[in-house]
Amino acid sequence: MEQFRYYLRVRYYECDAQKVVYNANYANYAGLATTEFLRTLAGWDLLQGDLDFMLVSQNVQWRSPARFDEVLEISVAVKEVGNSSLTIVTDFRSAGKDAVIASAETVRVLVDAKTLQKVEIPPELRRALEKGAPGVVVDHAGYLQLDDFVFS
Repeated sequence: MEQFRYYLRVRYYECDAQKVVYNANYANYAGLATTEFLRTLAGWDLLQGDLDFMLVSQNVQWRSPARFDEVLEISVAVKEVGNSSLTIVTDFRSAGKDAVIASAETVRVLVDAKTLQKVEIPPELRRALEKGAPGVVVDHAGYLQLDDFVFS
């Protein structure tokens, strides 16, 4: 099943003097892609709701560098849904290539947005997370052309 994909273009300020993406930015990229993924699930909008996901842990593995002005394709998949926690895997590729250049596994806990106390994942959100967003693409890089899509 095709996973949710998010495209972004590496900006100059995200790189070091050699125009290679600074490693800490992969955490930001994973957060952006995850936010867009969650936004697609049944209109789930964490910015306006009573609930929020807080990051608990994140492990990033790098295989090869991304560079300035490169378009990254970030796939997002739910690995596990617990009572209040969610484990998400994000794989980074250079757009149009198969090789994974980096991968992040992130654990987030659902909390009440006001009290920041942990809460159980509601059944509707659990179903949406387990289903995922197969085939959904968000392209903030302008990488894909309309010709790449089939409309019915």
